[in-house]
Amino acid sequence: CPVSAAHSSSFTHTPNHTREFIVNRELHMKRMSGNGNVGQNTILEKTHEFFQMCDIENKGFITRRDMQRLNSELPLSAEELENVFDTLDSDNNGYLTLEEFSSGFSSFLFGNTIAEEEVMGEKNSLPEVLYQTHTEEGLVKAEEDEEEKHFCMLMESLGANNVFEDPAEVRSLWAQLRRDEPHLLSNFEDFLGRVTSQIREANQEKREMESALKRKAATHDNEIQRLYEEMEQQIKSEKERIVLQDYERFLSRSQDLELQLSRKEKALEQLFQKQKRVTLGLSISYLLLID
Repeated sequence: CPVSAAHSSSFTHTPNHTREFIVNRELHMKRMSGNGNVGQNTILEKTHEFFQMCDIENKGFITRRDMQRLNSELPLSAEELENVFDTLDSDNNGYLTLEEFSSGFSSFLFGNTIAEEEVMGEKNSLPEVLYQTHTEEGLVKAEEDEEEKHFCMLMESLGANNVFEDPAEVRSLWAQLRRDEPHLLSNFEDFLGRVTSQIREANQEKREMESALKRKAATHDNEIQRLYEEMEQQIKSEKERIVLQDYERFLSRSQDLELQLSRKEKALEQLFQKQKRVTLGLSISYLLLID
């Protein structure tokens, strides 16, 4: 299902869930107060140790940001640690003193009475409350997985797996209606079905238009190519015609020149013969005069 995994984190523990958990732990402490103060010194030491982890600057108080340093020590998210801080900060001054932190945080973490032998054997282990937190987180995770499964089945039945650009938003709205307004869920799913159908039809029309534009572009390119080839052929034919005309004129001019040259050669030959006869006549006349 194409829903972002990061979006599902919005369904984890809420501030109301954490406050309710703290209240339950305090009620449980009151019920168990009759069993004595076994392990109270160890509880106090552990609470001070947590306070020192937060107050590394030795200011004598801790802020909301300082408390986030327990994120690696306790199985609580950053949001849950902020909720714990808000609960302990009864005077809303934005910081906790050691006394405020010890009285409230020890109740939150160590509500169950710890047996003395458990304290001696596992001094650094966390009590049952932390395991209870893990269990609750597991239940929430299972609920989220089941919700995710139902949503994926819905999207698949509608054929909408690849339709919406941001399916995480659709899933968020669907999940909110499923939890808060279940009577509106069927209307929303019908609406999703209609929207999905319209989007798919619009996408189909878009693909058809793109295909038509591609065919038109291809036809246009072919027509341009045909006109170009015809123009090239016309230019080639015109060049050949001009060359042929020039060659014909050259041949005609050559023939005229040859004819003129032939006529001049004949005239020259006649003049030469005439000159020869005149020279011969003059020679005969000269000989006769001598005799």
